[in-house]
Amino acid sequence: MSATAPSPSAQGASPVLATVLAAVAGVLFGLGLAMAGMTDPAKVLAFLDVAGAWDPSLAFVMGGAVGVTLLGFPLVLRRSQPACARRFHLPTVTAIDRRLVLGSAVFGIGWGLTGYCPGPALATVLSANVEVLWFLPALLAGGLIERWVSRR
Repeated sequence: MSATAPSPSAQGASPVLATVLAAVAGVLFGLGLAMAGMTDPAKVLAFLDVAGAWDPSLAFVMGGAVGVTLLGFPLVLRRSQPACARRFHLPTVTAIDRRLVLGSAVFGIGWGLTGYCPGPALATVLSANVEVLWFLPALLAGGLIERWVSRR
């Protein structure tokens, strides 16, 4: 006798459905960034220019994201499992250590110098902006360096 396969709800959604939902979420995220003007690095740099021509619009975008998260996270976590996975993948490490602080500083310096962070950079890929094509290899290199450092 063969064992019965677990029910689809125990496995999470099919890989195709999970991929489609991830693509839809990514497109919505990119559209939101574009509509808010956050794919323009000059807008991000203007937010950081508090002593000059400061543009507070990034604070409103971040505030909206925090608000949605504060309302949505408790609702999602009431579920026994996510819609497209077997379990929630929540952080288990809560310590603020040297590695976290240094990584945050490097990220912040890079963002402040270029006006790009990963989300808006990926949302800008299909535009005619050549600058983002310089940023993406650096983003990939940073990811590879993190993997190399994590293995040590």
